[in-house]
Amino acid sequence: MQNEATTEIPVHLLFRDEAEPRTAAMGPAVVGSRAGTGEQPRLRRPGPMRPRPAAEVDPALVERRARVLPGAVGVLAGACGAAGCLATSWWAGVLPPLVSDALRLPVLAGTGLGPAQWAAYAGAGALGMFGFGGLARGRTGRAWVLGLFGRYRGTVRRTGLLWVNPLLLRRRVDVRLRHWRSEPMAAADGSGVALRVVVLVVWRVRDTARATLGVEDHETYLRECVEAALARIPVEAPGSGRGSVDAAGEALTRRVAREAGAIGLEVYSVQPLRVEYAPEVAAAMHRRRIAALDAQHRATVLTSVVDSVEDTVTRLTMRGLVELDDYERKALVKDLTVAFCSARGEQAP
Repeated sequence: MQNEATTEIPVHLLFRDEAEPRTAAMGPAVVGSRAGTGEQPRLRRPGPMRPRPAAEVDPALVERRARVLPGAVGVLAGACGAAGCLATSWWAGVLPPLVSDALRLPVLAGTGLGPAQWAAYAGAGALGMFGFGGLARGRTGRAWVLGLFGRYRGTVRRTGLLWVNPLLLRRRVDVRLRHWRSEPMAAADGSGVALRVVVLVVWRVRDTARATLGVEDHETYLRECVEAALARIPVEAPGSGRGSVDAAGEALTRRVAREAGAIGLEVYSVQPLRVEYAPEVAAAMHRRRIAALDAQHRATVLTSVVDSVEDTVTRLTMRGLVELDDYERKALVKDLTVAFCSARGEQAP
C-alpha cells in the first residue's frame, strides 16, 4: 500500500446520472432524464390503440355484368355454318348421293376441291364452331366468371341458354346461400382453458370477381378466418357461468364478416354448435366441475338446515312453549342442527 497512489474522487460524481447510450430508438416509451439534475425518468403515456386495418383487394376488381347474347344467336350461327359446309360440298361435287337424295338436291357436276372450296369450308366451319362452341346454359344460383388472357371480362348471372364468346375462360361460381359445418377447432375460454369447438357458418358469394380472382381459394380463406377468430375470441363452455354461447357467436360473426367481406363473401352467422374441453384437460375440468357441484350442494344443504333450526327455535320461543337461557339455546341449536343434517344425509342417496 505504500507504493500505491490514490486519487480523490468528488462525492457528487458518484451520484451523477450517466448519459444515455446512443442507440437506435424503436418507438421509445420512456423520456430520459437530464444528466446531472437528478431528475427521474418520465413515462410517456401510450396513445390510443389503432384498429388493425382490414385486408384490402384491388379496388378496381369489382363484379360487373358481362356481354353475352341469347342462345338463339349461337344456334343460328352454328346452323348457318353447317349449311355452308353442306353447300360447299354440293358445289364441289363431294356430297354423298344418299345426302343429296334425302335433301332432294339436283345432281351437280362438281368442280372438285380447289382453293375457293377450301376457303368456303374454313369460313363455314369457323362460323359453325363459334356458333355451337359458345353455347352455355345458365342455372339459378350459379354464375360464370369470364376472363380473356388473364383479364377479367365480367360475370354472367343470367339463366337459360346463352351464347358466350368461346375464346373466354369460364369459371363457374356457386352464389347460393351455403352453410359449412367445421371440424373440431382449437379455441380457449376466458381463463385460457383449451377447448374444441364445432361451428356452423352460413355464407354466400356476394362479389364473384373478388371471390374468384382476389384470392386463390375463397373457401380455404373463409376457413382460416374462422380459425383465426376462434383464436382471438374466448368461447365459454356450457355451464361455466361466465358467458353465453350466443354472445360468442355474435362476436365471431362480426369478426369473420369483416375479414371475409374484403374478398366478396357475405357471412350471415358463425354459431358454435358443440363446445367441449380439449382431451388433455377434459378429465381435470370434469373433476373440477364435480367438486364445484358438490360444494354448491353442501352450501345449499347448510343454508336449508340453518333456516330450519332458526325457524324452529324462534317458534318455540315466541309461542312460549319453552324458556331458554343462552346455554340451553346453544345446546338446542346444536342438537337440532345435528338432527337435521343427519336427516338430510339419509335423504341424499
